[in-house]
Amino acid sequence: MAFLITGYIELAVILIALAIKAFAFINALLWPAESYTAANKLTKPAWLAILGVGLAAQVVLIQASPINPIHLIATVAAIVFLVDVRPAVSELTRR
Repeated sequence: MAFLITGYIELAVILIALAIKAFAFINALLWPAESYTAANKLTKPAWLAILGVGLAAQVVLIQASPINPIHLIATVAAIVFLVDVRPAVSELTRR
């Protein structure tokens, strides 16, 4: 029974991390490239590469543990984008 609960928790963490990475990558596509440099952040291609590689690694290593270093680094990168870069870029870009 304990293994079943642990498995469901691990699956939930993996799916949440995948959703965060996918949302960050798709959101990074939406902002103009000029906004990234105007906000003194990494360039749009750099963020797309970081987030894209992280998302691809998550998909390829879907069976790996959620505390796998690759998963953790990619998740932290996506969270940094969503918490730091996205608000800075959105301030400069009015939709």
